[in-house]
Amino acid sequence: MDSNLLKVFVEVAKEKSITKAANKLNFAQSNVTSRIKQLEKSLGFSLFHRVPKGVILSNEGEKLYPRACEIVKKIEEVTYDMKNINKQEHLIIGSTESNAATRIVSFLLQVHKDYPDMNLELITNTTRDITKELLEYKVDIAFISGEPKSDELIILNKVLETIVLVEPKKETCPDVFLSFKNGCAYNEFGQNYLKQISNNEHKNLEFGNYETILGCVKAGMGKSLLPLSIVKKLNYENELRITELPKELANMPTCMVCRKDCIPKIREYLEEYKL
Repeated sequence: MDSNLLKVFVEVAKEKSITKAANKLNFAQSNVTSRIKQLEKSLGFSLFHRVPKGVILSNEGEKLYPRACEIVKKIEEVTYDMKNINKQEHLIIGSTESNAATRIVSFLLQVHKDYPDMNLELITNTTRDITKELLEYKVDIAFISGEPKSDELIILNKVLETIVLVEPKKETCPDVFLSFKNGCAYNEFGQNYLKQISNNEHKNLEFGNYETILGCVKAGMGKSLLPLSIVKKLNYENELRITELPKELANMPTCMVCRKDCIPKIREYLEEYKL
């Protein structure tokens, strides 16, 4: 059985959509459909049922799925180990947008300087999505906001963050919470925090970058909650009213994490690196 067919099957099962799986795999939709049909033909039964919103696993597909996941996982582990059998030749780094805005450039420059022959790849997304990529062996290390919640991950390094509430300096601030897109740890934390300290409901507006968020706060559109390091990095420290949150309420360090079963060969270097 071709393991590449199993990889496509697993992705379709996760996404519950051939179109979404094709986008994730960077395949044409017809290619994914063809590979699923090829796998079904070799096994002798249908793996999916078509539904209005996509596909769902058949009974046979349900039985195959955990075994296919295990096979795909093992092959990815072997591939990773063989590529880095003597040294770390390729490091795929996942990072939150907040970390990318403050630390990732200096980190990449230093790693490249210390390991000039190692290929580096960077993927940015929310804490939720980057953690998912890490758990699926799609990145080697990840910078996430807050402590990892999965037992499959370990912390290699971390830096404490000062979390602040930012509001317009002169304008009266409406009950509008401006945040990064859904999946960002500060988004979830900020909404919960505002519910605790205010009896008023806050409208939530999501944006794709932090400079837009801070610019809108300055203009009086609303308030936001994010690390002080971002406010300083984007030069808004003197443009906004800033309230530092107590550490006991906002203990959200930036953590560099990896899988327990897929620790980079440069682990010691990563642990000693000063974030």
